[in-house]
Amino acid sequence: MHNWFECKVSYEKILENGIQKKVTEPYLVDALSFTEAEARIIEEIRPYITGEFTIADIKRARLSEIFFNENGDRFYRIKIFFVTLDEKSGAEKKTASQMLAQASNLKEAIAVLEDGMKGTMADYSIATVTETTLVDVFPYTVQE
Repeated sequence: MHNWFECKVSYEKILENGIQKKVTEPYLVDALSFTEAEARIIEEIRPYITGEFTIADIKRARLSEIFFNENGDRFYRIKIFFVTLDEKSGAEKKTASQMLAQASNLKEAIAVLEDGMKGTMADYSIATVTETTLVDVFPYTVQE
C-alpha cells in the first residue's frame, strides 16, 4: 500500500524570456510519513533546481491507485465509483475512489485508466476526470 504526499516546492525559476520568477510547483512522493516525504522530495528535486528552494506545503494525497504511462506528460485525477449490490436490500451501493493517470490528453487518461482496470472484476463508473498541476510523481523504489 502506497502513502502518497503532495509536496509543494517554491523556488526561483528562469522563464524562457530570461525573467526570474518565484514559482511553487506540486510534486507527488511515496513516503511513510510527512518527515520522510519532506526528505524524499528534497532528495528527488535537488538535481533539477539550481539555487535555494523551500518546501512550502506537504499534504496527504488520498489516492487508491496510480497508472503510469511513459508517453504522458500530464497527470489526471480520476474519480470513479465502484458499484456493488447490497445483498440484504438489493440496492446498488456506490463507493468513491480517487486515482491518478499519466497521459497526454483527457481521452488518453481514460484509456490508461481502463487499461489498468482490465483485470478488475468490480463494476465501476467514471465520475470525473480533472487535469492536475502535478509536475512529477516519485514512487518509492528500492535502491540496490
